[in-house]
Amino acid sequence: MFDMSWGEVMLIGGVALVVIGPKDLPKALRTVGQVTARLKRMAGEFQSQFSEAMREAELDEVRREVEGINRSVSSATAAGFNPVQTIRNEIKGAVDGAPKPATMALPGADPLAAEPSATALPEPLAPIDPAAPPAYQPPEPAAEKPSVSALAAATAQLKADAARAAPDASPSHDTASTGRTA
Repeated sequence: MFDMSWGEVMLIGGVALVVIGPKDLPKALRTVGQVTARLKRMAGEFQSQFSEAMREAELDEVRREVEGINRSVSSATAAGFNPVQTIRNEIKGAVDGAPKPATMALPGADPLAAEPSATALPEPLAPIDPAAPPAYQPPEPAAEKPSVSALAAATAQLKADAARAAPDASPSHDTASTGRTA
């Protein structure tokens, strides 16, 4: 603690024996021990109070952060954020062929950060032959919604095309269309 060697302790003990005297030395050592114990106890209490104050300061900071998050969520829900309506708009836009706004931006969010940029597209690996037909042509949007009978006819046509493309498939194990085996 004080970084004293045994020789120094013996020297202090000898001086204390001469100055205090052999009769009062035990009382003086007991008093020094009690004072040291009180100092240690006070230091421990100070350290525990300091640690508790630090924990409370950290809890106050966390509490402020949580209240800020609660306020931002409350303002987002009060502003009309409706996930069901958002999904409904996405589905309706996909069916109609006209893009609808998918989601409302939350306060503080950057709406452009989620959209991919046009410069992020990868370069094609091989040169494209301009005379070759395109690999994929997007369907043209329908003027009207297709009827149930038109959808059934298109489905039947696709099944017939698939059956012609795979002649080795046996009809008894056709699980794709019925979902069960014969």
